[in-house]
Formats: sequence, structure tokens, C-alpha cells
Amino acid sequence: MLYKLISPSMVKATIQLPASKSISNRALIINALGKGIYPPENLSDCDDTQVMIKALTEGKETIDIMAAGTAMRFLTAYLSATPGERTITGTARMQQRPIQILVNALRELGAEIEYVHNEGYPPLRIKGAELKGNAISLKGNVSSQYISALLMIGPVLKDGLTLHLTGEIISRPYINLTLQLMQDFGAKAAWTSPSSISVAPQPYQSVPFTVESDWSAASYWYQIAALSREAEIELPGLFHNSYQGDSRGAEVFSRLGVTTEFTPQGVKIKKTGKAPERLEEDFVDIPDLAQTFVVTCALLNIPFRFTGLQSLKIKETDRIAALRTELKKLGYLIEEENDSVLMWNGERCEPEETPVIATYEDHRMAMAFAPAVISCPNLLIADPQVVSKSYPGYWEDLKQAGFQVINEG
Repeated sequence: MLYKLISPSMVKATIQLPASKSISNRALIINALGKGIYPPENLSDCDDTQVMIKALTEGKETIDIMAAGTAMRFLTAYLSATPGERTITGTARMQQRPIQILVNALRELGAEIEYVHNEGYPPLRIKGAELKGNAISLKGNVSSQYISALLMIGPVLKDGLTLHLTGEIISRPYINLTLQLMQDFGAKAAWTSPSSISVAPQPYQSVPFTVESDWSAASYWYQIAALSREAEIELPGLFHNSYQGDSRGAEVFSRLGVTTEFTPQGVKIKKTGKAPERLEEDFVDIPDLAQTFVVTCALLNIPFRFTGLQSLKIKETDRIAALRTELKKLGYLIEEENDSVLMWNGERCEPEETPVIATYEDHRMAMAFAPAVISCPNLLIADPQVVSKSYPGYWEDLKQAGFQVINEG
């Protein structure tokens, strides 16, 4: 499937964003571990959350989480700490995504986990039982989802959990999000030093909980505002004191000429037109916004240097390679350094006449490149259905904002 997009001359819209996938998936695991009687409300309708709900409610021996990396990591820990024998699997790409660090950590706690095919990769056969270990040491630069997966089972471990993180700690806001949600459900979990977290063996409580809107999804509307000639967009359900680390995107976009006004309902964003000569930013805490800002800065002709991108190579695709490949089609030559830096000094090449943007089974590739049509009206988006992973209503919301979305087959 290919989508052709036609952008409006100005964007004035109110968009009801999806609920936060990050909060939804954590709340579901925590609620299940606490045997909650109140199901979390306003859950995300994305693929990742739907497979999590199915896994937790259907009771099947084989759990297929498809392309949901968050579900794979969180459920691996959850299944290890809950009775029963299950196999967890996913798409061909999911079976190429490493999970050995998490499996090794869980085995240290006493988990029984076998690799079904290839050492270090899903599918996994897990025999859940009471785990006896209570201390783990991990490198701080591993995926925060491994760390969150371990933390969330901490309250149900016999002796709780002490987690030591060594070296540089990346994605700290996602760890803090997990700790905040655990505390909301009655757990006693906190940093005891800059590199250690302690979780008491204190069971979760069942509490009513409502999920807030998704700041990651909001980033694409900020991008649309930045690239448009004129834009005023309201995004209800976003809050200033958000648990989500990606709320920092609003501050970075303020430097690209998009203002944020917080209201009792959410935010109003507006294009002011002011832009810097160059943007330098460390994305180690907000890696899911990297694609948005790489595409935005290139199209605004703002040279940039973005660091802290080491986790991008093990996302849904190798996002560093994907960004370089697809932006070259639009005429931008992006450089990389040390598998963790992307930079652009203004170097251009001849763009393709009708560029087809490959999305690599990666929802964020589709959503970060769709607004590029404002500057590159001939581009097409391949496999646009991938947005269902986190934002199923994305294309309908674009239509509501005045974009034409045409299925070219």
C-alpha cells in the first residue's frame, strides 16, 4: 500500500491524541501483578497495548506479541514471576531483536527460561515460579525497557529487588516513569543513589487509574506546526507535569519556532517562525523523538548534531540507517558517528522525483516522514498501516486537520 498526501495551506485543528502507550503497557503489567479489580481506563488502542491485553487475559500457552517490543520485554519478566508454562514469540523481525540481557538478569533471580530457536533471541519458553533472587547489576546503557521489566516484578519477589546500574544511564525518564507508576499502585520503589534502585517486597494495591494522552504522538503535530506556513493546533489531554519524558519535546520545538500554551484541557501549539541557525541536542533520554527532529531540521534547512542515539539501532528497525537512507531520497546527506550520533551540515544531493519512503515495519518512520509532504509534495509513504503500532488513528487525524490522504494502491 502507498499513501499520497496533499497538505493544506494552513493547519487549524483540535486533535484527540491516543493515550500513552508507555503508560498503558506499564499500568497493565502492574495491575495484573497486583491482581487489580479496576481495569486501567483510557488505554491506548494501539497494537502494542492490544497484544498486551490479549496476553494478560486470554491465558494461552503460546503468546504472539507480533511486533510489540515493549510487550516482549515486559511480559518476559511478568511470565517469569507468575505461575505457569508459556511460550512467547513474535514477528520475524521480533525474533531478530536481542533479549539476552534481560533473560540473563531474570535467570540470576531464579527464572526458568529457554530459547526455542536461537540463543539470545525470541521465541522464549518460560516456566513461571516464585523468584528467589533479590539483587541485579546491569549496564545503565541497556534498553530502559529491560530495566522497567525487572523493576515492575520487584514488589512480588520474596525479598524485593535491588538494581545496580553501571556506567552511563540512558533513558532515565522512562525508568522514572516506571517508578512513578509503581508508586501510584502502592509499591515502595525509589532511587537510593544516582545508580541504584530499591524495590521493597510490598504488594501492589488495586487502584482506579486513567492513562494520559501520548506526548510521543504529540511530537508529529509539533512537527506539522514547525513545517507549515501557518498552524494553530489544540491537543487535549496533555499536561505540564507529565510522567512522560517525551514531554521535553515541547521545549526543543520551542527553539524551532513552535510555542506551547498549557490550558486546563491540554495544550495549544502555534508556529511563530523563529528558528535557530543550528540545533544540537542530546537524545539519550528521549530516543523516540529522534526521527521527528532529524526530519524536521533537515526540511527546515537547520544543520544539526544529535547525540545519545545508541538505542536507535535496536528499535523496530535500525533507525539510524533508515533515516539516512530515506532522507537521501529527499536530497539530504545525513552523517553518522559511533552508532550514536546523527548530524547534518547542510550537504545536499539530487532528490528523487517521486520519493517512496520505506517504513521498515516502523511506525515512527511513517509518522515522522508524513509531515515532510509539506516541503516535498511528491513523496509517497509505503506500508502506511504500520502506524497502528502506536497511533492507529494517525491518518484519519491528518484528514481532520485538512490533509488529503490518497491510497495509491
